[in-house]
Amino acid sequence: MPQIQAVNPMNESCPVPTPAQRRYLEIQDKAERTMLAAIYKALEDAAKQAAEDLKSTEFQNSPPSYEYFAAVAHQKLFALLCGADPQTFAGGNPDIAARIIENGQKLSDHYWAKKGDVPLDSSSS
Repeated sequence: MPQIQAVNPMNESCPVPTPAQRRYLEIQDKAERTMLAAIYKALEDAAKQAAEDLKSTEFQNSPPSYEYFAAVAHQKLFALLCGADPQTFAGGNPDIAARIIENGQKLSDHYWAKKGDVPLDSSSS
């Protein structure tokens, strides 16, 4: 992606994208929204299909939930991001895994921790 140019060289914290960069971001955003819609639908479909298929069995427990399938996808995508085989989890990079986990902790601390709570890892704050 081309470098983003700042309007004021004294203030590089608020870059203004060029028309080409803006178009790139629009295309990327549309692709992300389409991808996420497909993922959410696949999770819904998997939960519904499992519930439907289990009706014809003697299994009495609740069928796997939407959240179960989201957790499965999360684990497989985590392995993929770490460079591991998503089926066996072999070959992953522990440094990348640690950074991803740290990022998740920061998201939790920023968005979901109650104001005034000390983050779980207060040493990195």
